[in-house]
Amino acid sequence: MEASETCYKTILQSWSEIHRVASQPNGLVTLSKRFNTCHLLKQADELINFLRLMYGYGAQYNQPPKYPVNAICGGIDGASLGSDILSRIYAGVVALKGNTTCTVNGPTNESETTVGWRWQTCSEMVIPIGIGNDTMFEPNPFNLKRYVEGCKNTFGVSPRPHWITTYYGAHNIKLVLGRFGSNIIFSNGLRDPYSIGGVLENISDSIVAVLTVNGSHCVDLLRANESDPEWLVKQRKKEMKIIKRWIAQYYAHLHSLKDNPNFHTK
Repeated sequence: MEASETCYKTILQSWSEIHRVASQPNGLVTLSKRFNTCHLLKQADELINFLRLMYGYGAQYNQPPKYPVNAICGGIDGASLGSDILSRIYAGVVALKGNTTCTVNGPTNESETTVGWRWQTCSEMVIPIGIGNDTMFEPNPFNLKRYVEGCKNTFGVSPRPHWITTYYGAHNIKLVLGRFGSNIIFSNGLRDPYSIGGVLENISDSIVAVLTVNGSHCVDLLRANESDPEWLVKQRKKEMKIIKRWIAQYYAHLHSLKDNPNFHTK
């Protein structure tokens, strides 16, 4: 693990410890107090899902200036000497979320983006992501039947698992886009786990890959801040230069058409 091997091992060991404590008399009460939950846990999976999402989003949006992965692992590794596994895990939660009134299972303010993305992954973009036996998480393989049932219960729609690859030709994206695509920037930050499935090399003169070693998910699309590192500033400038070139080419072609006596506009 890039941030810390001891952090990785602590997280790996924590799942069995959560289950162990939960199985004891009043175990869920104990876990609720240990993790300062907003409401009494009804099952251990509430805590497990919270932590799994926190780690996942931290890795996906591992952006400056805080770099969530480093923040979480800094809290876990920096816990006081002799702290048990759950205390170290909670220290990682506090390091990222702050020492707030409560952290787990609190009120949620879901945005249109959050709900919209869930709808899109049910109606169009089925992404078969599962967890194998060789990660720091509990194994949780992708189950299409369970996925379909979840989409039907939530949105009343049945996913189309092969639509995205059929429509966009992703089985051979270089061939398809190389022949029919233009003016696309594939931007990837290599800290983003999704980048492993991204387009990391130019496909043509107008279908280009812009990647940054320290970048994360969509970080170049965020509003610029004074604290932005130099590599991020350069990345945005590079993308703007590419887009400006496309616009200039469009208007150059448009003017050349207007000068053609056979060109007519309504």
